[in-house]
Amino acid sequence: MGFKDILKKSFLEGANVVDFSIASVALTLVVTAALGFYIYIVYRLISRKSFYSKSFNISLVAMAMITAAIILAIQSSVVISLGMVGALSIVRFRTAVKDPMDLVFLFWSISIGIICGAGLYGLALMLCICVTVVVFSLDFFPVAKAPMLLVLNAQSEKVEEEVLRIVSGYASYYRVKSRNLTKYGMDMVMELRLKKGEAELVRTINSLDGVETVSLLCHDGENVV
Repeated sequence: MGFKDILKKSFLEGANVVDFSIASVALTLVVTAALGFYIYIVYRLISRKSFYSKSFNISLVAMAMITAAIILAIQSSVVISLGMVGALSIVRFRTAVKDPMDLVFLFWSISIGIICGAGLYGLALMLCICVTVVVFSLDFFPVAKAPMLLVLNAQSEKVEEEVLRIVSGYASYYRVKSRNLTKYGMDMVMELRLKKGEAELVRTINSLDGVETVSLLCHDGENVV
């Protein structure tokens, strides 16, 4: 028997369909659904209210179950696995992910589906526990106070020196981010870290002659509130 015959025989043996019992398939899907629901709860708790998407959260559970079913199908036959690879290669996802944490939960959900599909339920449970501990621990880890943005609109640039003097008394750090001058007035944006009195700072600057509007905005580098 030549090498080609051995390879062909091995492939044909691997191509034989492996029957899964209804009980084993049901057990895999039930365990995957339970762990997927666990991810659902963790995502709801960790997500900020302004960014929470119920449809995305539901998709995490469904994705875990679908992935587990795919893994079961791939294990059943080499031919099916090759066809599955070809079918999945044409799938393209173009939806933008708004929060980087969504990527973590997507990969977590897919990983649970793969691990449960392989029958490693203990590993899937340990993964859920470890990821939960890490995510919540880092979420409650104290961070430095985010800087703020001061947006000012004035009738002329003459008030800038006075504004900087006032800001220096309220902020531990400040820097002019942009300055726009027109024949109608001046627009200025400053980044600052306040050490006291947010409302008092706004009222003091707004009381200056020539100042039309003043706004103080919070931002974390990505989102402005």
